Amino acid sequence: MREPIFSLAALTVLELAPPEMVEVAARAGYQAVGLRLIPATPEEHHFPLVKDAALLRNTRQRLRDTGLRVLDIEILRLRPDTDVVRDFRQVLEIGAELGASEVLVAGNDDDGARTVDNFTAMCELAGPLGLHPHLEFMPWTGVKTLCQAHRIVAAARQAGHANACLLVDAFHFNRSASRLEDLERVPPDWLRYVQLCDVAGPIPASMEAILHEARQQRGFPGEGDIDLRGLLAALPAGRPLSLEIPTESLRRQGIPALARARRALEAARAVVAGR
Repeated sequence: MREPIFSLAALTVLELAPPEMVEVAARAGYQAVGLRLIPATPEEHHFPLVKDAALLRNTRQRLRDTGLRVLDIEILRLRPDTDVVRDFRQVLEIGAELGASEVLVAGNDDDGARTVDNFTAMCELAGPLGLHPHLEFMPWTGVKTLCQAHRIVAAARQAGHANACLLVDAFHFNRSASRLEDLERVPPDWLRYVQLCDVAGPIPASMEAILHEARQQRGFPGEGDIDLRGLLAALPAGRPLSLEIPTESLRRQGIPALARARRALEAARAVVAGR
């Protein structure tokens, strides 16, 4: 069976500027990268691709030099005060210019109806650019579970937006206690790529602990307790796999980004191959 495309997610090597990230991904053996155009948190160190023309130009050149593609751009958060066109038009245009096909979207709003409206507007804005917004469920957001994400994506699809998609991240699938039988009900064309990682131990009692795991201390595939083979079996075969595996403790030990990226890829390949 043909190996899927492996993409290096920004969070795995967040200390790297985008051109360096592309170079590391190429040297490690990836076929694609995910670029973070908007910081995930106000505290996060960010490389402003949207506003820095020279950085964008250098990133584009490094992509050409290495032959890597951009799989997805992130992270577009739907908040109570979001104006989709005002907040995200330029970001989506740059993503399309870079050749991305997927967009990672988070629902940071407890108002479900407003999230549906904003996600639908996102899909409408992204459609002409050839982009597919993927709503990612995360336990600490307004879209906490797979089932919630399913309902929102279904509403956007019913409104006529065939580019509305759903993103499954192995970490969030596990920590939200989502179920494989619910995943099997998601139409295959809603799932254009998947985020792969692992995590050890039971679901922590506090959301603070879950956030810490998510942003700093995930495991390489096969080194934790997630049923990754069961998860992959429930997903459409051959989808690109984005390896989002922050390992802050290893970074602090001086393990370089290239070594961490290679270790992530080797582990993911072993899981996919059934080893």
